[in-house]
Amino acid sequence: MRKQAAVHLVLALTIGAALGLTANAIAPQAEWLDITVRYVAEPVGKVFIRALLMLVIPIMFSALVMGIAELDLAHLGRLGVRTLGYTTLVSLIAVVLGITLVNAIEPGSELPRELLGNARSAIEAAPLPKSTSAIDLLIGVVPSNPLAAAATGDMLAWLFFSLFFGIGLALTKTPKAEVLQQAIAGLFDVCMKLMELVLKLAPFGVGGLMFAMTARVGLGVLLQLGAYVGVVVLGLGLHLFVVYGAGVRWLGGRSALGFFRDIRLALVTAFSTASSNATLPTALRVADENLRLPSHVSRFVLTAGATMNQNGTALFEGVTVLFLAQAYGVELGLPQQGLVMLICVLAGIGTAGVPAGSLPVIAMILTLLGVPAEAIGLVLGVDRLLDMCRTTVNVAGDLAVAVLVSKGEADLDPTEARADKNTDTPAG
Repeated sequence: MRKQAAVHLVLALTIGAALGLTANAIAPQAEWLDITVRYVAEPVGKVFIRALLMLVIPIMFSALVMGIAELDLAHLGRLGVRTLGYTTLVSLIAVVLGITLVNAIEPGSELPRELLGNARSAIEAAPLPKSTSAIDLLIGVVPSNPLAAAATGDMLAWLFFSLFFGIGLALTKTPKAEVLQQAIAGLFDVCMKLMELVLKLAPFGVGGLMFAMTARVGLGVLLQLGAYVGVVVLGLGLHLFVVYGAGVRWLGGRSALGFFRDIRLALVTAFSTASSNATLPTALRVADENLRLPSHVSRFVLTAGATMNQNGTALFEGVTVLFLAQAYGVELGLPQQGLVMLICVLAGIGTAGVPAGSLPVIAMILTLLGVPAEAIGLVLGVDRLLDMCRTTVNVAGDLAVAVLVSKGEADLDPTEARADKNTDTPAG
């Protein structure tokens, strides 16, 4: 079913782009083309984007709360702290790497400005912080009214409340709290089912948006899209082989080559399914049979990481937001880029480990920064390929963090901790 959906999405992208380019070449200033774009193609795309935005708040809340609550912080102590520490560090490195590449290469800087058109009035942007000073931003992270933060699209404040709520739920071990946790898990399941239904509209939305864009600006949009894909893949590749490889070698005491050889089954599964959750059983098997990690560490780190350690997704989100800001002529200074970096790191904890799980997050960040939300339609056509790539990085990150956490566990069983014979250096 997912393969069919991917085929439909690529087909819609191709048809929409081909029709738009043809219309742009034949009659770029024709009245009928303007009417078609304004009253047919754009409305279809906007409906799809608004449906995505509709699910942002409940998905982010339920995913983040469940990701934190399942850590059982009150009992796992140092294991949870080390896992969170490594996860945050690796996610931060990923986002900094992605943002650096976008600023250096500027894949969206040459996109024709005609693309702006009427896009800015399509969806009202969430208000930016009143001040960009470090102190005011820090104070603004804590919402005085979390419901107001959700209603106004204050993403950072909503993420903080969700994180704080998840910690409280993890520390509260009562029957009523368990019922609440089950209810939030049910909310997440319902939201993901609704997301699945919304994504069925993706071919129509992508086709409409791509037709509108190419009809207005011609071939330039497709050339810039190729540059964007190249930046994302470059960033993911560097993070996978350089950052993970160095971390496993210097902090985990393993051969980087041996590590990648041992986890290749999990990487192939992740690439083919584009889902960290679907890859979890394979990752657990690889950790046990190939990496020979202690089971109490691997099960905890990998299960939590399927939702929380989405550093490949964090890199992708940072690159995508800055690319679209460049494409639409929205200047982002260092404070705004720092805000993007912080949101992407936090959102990496709450992004669903399923195909297209990062799309709502990107849509919300775009509105927060004043970038038209329907700008995401520019990248939807290639999202499936990039989703497969970033999921591979996410799963490799889960296994790398499991290796790092295992290295420092004092109660590690020597028999369980010995490295697989295929690795060049002992793990313990």
